[in-house]
Amino acid sequence: MSEKPWGGRFESPTNEFVEAFNASIDVDARMYAEDINGSKAHAKMLTAQGILSQEDCNAIMRGLDEILGEIESGEFEFTIALEDVHMNIEARLTEKIGDAGKRLHTARSRNDQVATDTRLYLRHRSSRIIGHLRHLQRVLVELAETHADTIMPGFTHLQTAQPVTFGHHLLAYVEMFNRDIGRFKDAADRMNQCPLGSAALAGTTFPIDRHMTAATLGFDAPTANSLDAVSDRDFIMELLAAASITAVHLSRFSEELILWMSAQFRFVDLPDAFCTGSSIMPQKKNPDMPELVRGKTGRIIGGLVAILTTVKSLPLAYNKDMQEDKTAIFDAFDNLEGSLRVFGDMLPGMKVNKSVMHEAAASGFATATDLADALVRAGVPFRNAHEIVGKSVAHCIKEGIELHEMDAATCVNIDERLSVDMVRTLSVENCVAARDHIGGTAPNQVRLQVAAWKEELKS
Repeated sequence: MSEKPWGGRFESPTNEFVEAFNASIDVDARMYAEDINGSKAHAKMLTAQGILSQEDCNAIMRGLDEILGEIESGEFEFTIALEDVHMNIEARLTEKIGDAGKRLHTARSRNDQVATDTRLYLRHRSSRIIGHLRHLQRVLVELAETHADTIMPGFTHLQTAQPVTFGHHLLAYVEMFNRDIGRFKDAADRMNQCPLGSAALAGTTFPIDRHMTAATLGFDAPTANSLDAVSDRDFIMELLAAASITAVHLSRFSEELILWMSAQFRFVDLPDAFCTGSSIMPQKKNPDMPELVRGKTGRIIGGLVAILTTVKSLPLAYNKDMQEDKTAIFDAFDNLEGSLRVFGDMLPGMKVNKSVMHEAAASGFATATDLADALVRAGVPFRNAHEIVGKSVAHCIKEGIELHEMDAATCVNIDERLSVDMVRTLSVENCVAARDHIGGTAPNQVRLQVAAWKEELKS
C-alpha cells in the first residue's frame, strides 16, 4: 500500500480491475505542463511564506524541470497504479529528490490541484480555438471581397426567395464566428480565478498567500469560496456550450457546402484534397470533410449534455463523478479544433461557379418582392401589391416564362396598375444593388463590410 500516497488508511490493495477503472491518467496526462507549472507556483508561495525551505524549493524546481524534460522526450512512464497526472508526477519527483518531493503537497489537495490544472489547460486551448476562428474569419472575408458582385439565390425554407451576393452570404458566417469568439472569451474570462489553496474543500491551516499563487499563474484573482472552487465545473459547461454553438455554425455551413456541391446545385466545387471517392462508383467526388464536420457536431453537443447530466445531482463538494468532466471537454475541443482547421484550409481552394449561381438566382421568381416594391412606390398598398405579384407569378408558371418576360397586355390584364416598365426593369443585378443600406446585400455594402472586417482582423 505504500505505493499509494493515500494508502495509509487501507489494509488491502485496490482490486486490479478497479485500479484500471478508477484511473484517469489516460485522459489527464495531457495536462502535465499545467500540473508542473501549478506545482512550481505552489512551491514558490510556500517558500515565500516560510512553510517550505529554500533548499527544498530549489530541489523541487530542479526536479520538476527534469520531469518536464522526461515527459516531452517520451522517457517518462505514466502508470495507472498512480491514478492521475498529479500523483504520477509527484511520485517521480519524490523518487528524484526524496523528502522534499513529499513536502510539495503541503496545503493543497488533488481537488484544488485538478481544478487549477484544468482551468490553465482550457485557458490555453480556448485561446487556440479563438485563433482558428480568427483565421477562418480572415479566409471568409477574403472570399467575400472576391465575390462581392457574385449573385446567387437567397433561400428561405430552402426555396428561392430573393437574390443576394455570395459575398454577403459568406459574411453572415463571419458574424456567427465573431459571436462564437465572444462566447469563448467571456467564458475564459469568467473561469480565470485560481482554485489553488482551497485544498480538499475547506481551505488549509497553513498561512498561505493565495493572491501570490494566482498572480504567478496568470489568474485575475483567487476563488472566493473553497467549497465552490473545488466543485465548480461551470467553466467546463460554458466552454462546452460555446464549442457546441460553434460546431452548430460549422454544421450549418457544412450542410450548405454539401448541397451546393451536388449535381442539382453545382454552385461550388471543393478541392480534391478535401474530398474522397467511391469504392464502386468511379464518377463520385464526395464532400467528406463537410460531412464529417457535420457529424462531429453531434459528438460535441453530446459532451455538453454529458457534463450537464454529470453535475446536475452532485452535492458539494468534490465527487469522483467529476473525473468524467475532462473526457467531454477534451474530446470536444480536439474535434472542434480539427473542424475549424479543415474549414480554414479547405475554403481558399473552393471553386465558385458564378454562372450557375447567377442562372439559379435569375429563375424561381426571385425578383417578385422587388416588383411588389415597385407597385408600392406607385401608390399601391403593399397587401394589394403582394396579391398582384402573386397573380403575375401564377400566370408566368402557367406560361413557362419569368416575370420580366411579361408583355404590356398581360400586365394590364392582371391589374391596370401593373406596367410593363415595372417588369422590364427587373433583374437580379438591380435587386441586389437596390439593397444598399447597413446590413444589406448590395455589392457596395459587402465591400464596406469587408473593409471594416479587415481592419478589425488586423490584430
